[in-house]
Amino acid sequence: MSDHAVTRPSLLIQLRDTKNDQAWSDFVDLYAPLIHGYLLKRGLQSADAADLTQDVLQKVSKQAGKFDYDRKRGTFRGWLFTVTLNQVRDFVQRKERQAQASGKTEILEVLHEVPNREAEELWDKEHEMHLFQWACKQAQPDFRENTWQAFWKTSVEAKPAKQVAEELAISVGAVHIAKSRVLSRLREIIHDIEQDE
Repeated sequence: MSDHAVTRPSLLIQLRDTKNDQAWSDFVDLYAPLIHGYLLKRGLQSADAADLTQDVLQKVSKQAGKFDYDRKRGTFRGWLFTVTLNQVRDFVQRKERQAQASGKTEILEVLHEVPNREAEELWDKEHEMHLFQWACKQAQPDFRENTWQAFWKTSVEAKPAKQVAEELAISVGAVHIAKSRVLSRLREIIHDIEQDE
């Protein structure tokens, strides 16, 4: 296993150190796709979603030295959701001003909707998906290819262990062990991140 994966302290604590490029890179790898994907599903065009993603990341970077939030006040994931929504609101207001100045009156109705439980659920689902993808990216180098394939084919592709064993020329028991080892590592990685949330 990589030392980085084993000794990794809380990501948000690492972000307090403005010179910790690896922490910022990890943060961007994890959260930029979440933000961008969420904005696309809210109806933004790709270029606008990319710009707003950068705006959110800039807000986060300005606050990084102050990351000492109280869990009683909410989760980091919730805070990031709020920052993202505020950036969407600012975007909508800018678009409305531009529309008024140009004589166009169309309003971006989908983006203008008040966030509701459905919007939060979408955010949470996107977060879970991106967290899993990110954790896989972190964990995969820690395993031999056969081990990773046994996990992937049984857990993600939902193939029967017997079929995977035949494909990889290993025993069914080895497939189960490989799957268990990778899942255990993914849980560790996800647990480390969720401590921040």
